[in-house]
Amino acid sequence: MDTTPQPLKDRKQTMASKLQIIIASTRPGRVGPVLAKWLADFAAAQGAFDSVELVDLLDFKLPVYDEPKHPRLQQYEHDHTKGWSKSVASGDAYVFVTPEYNYGPTPALVNALNYVYSEWNYKPASFLSYGGISGGLRAVQVTKDLLTTLKVVPIMEAVVAPFPWESFKDGAFVPNDTQVGAAKVMVSELKRWSDALKTLRA
Repeated sequence: MDTTPQPLKDRKQTMASKLQIIIASTRPGRVGPVLAKWLADFAAAQGAFDSVELVDLLDFKLPVYDEPKHPRLQQYEHDHTKGWSKSVASGDAYVFVTPEYNYGPTPALVNALNYVYSEWNYKPASFLSYGGISGGLRAVQVTKDLLTTLKVVPIMEAVVAPFPWESFKDGAFVPNDTQVGAAKVMVSELKRWSDALKTLRA
């Protein structure tokens, strides 16, 4: 075995990482895609991650959990599960763009989180939450409990958007200075945690 230390350039390449921006609402008329598009463009411009991917739960059309075996086994029978598994596994960090349903997360997000297990392990996550006056923060707190059970590390830094539709212009989200600052710190911290947890994912 070659034990020669990797050149700095090669070590940097092995740390390549992908940030996934996951749209957690699937209902008609949702505003999540507008917010997610802004965040994906913003995160890509920051350059912390090698790639930033928009992931829409609606595209996967996941039914209420229908796999006969526990997700820990990764013995999936359905194509929709295999597709979702591949998507989750390819991410190194996540931001869930989520509204608040009755003080909690969307049913689509809960279902998607429960579909797979090992694919989530030892990765950081944060939120761009939105809604009424609370900005979806209650949903975030509930979701964090689910994430820790999946061995996901939810970080403190996040973006909150109360009444985001009031900040739409020509079909795009126009953030305020506080949201821009929060997004910048959030992306930086996600990359830091992603790098730190990479050894556990190896």
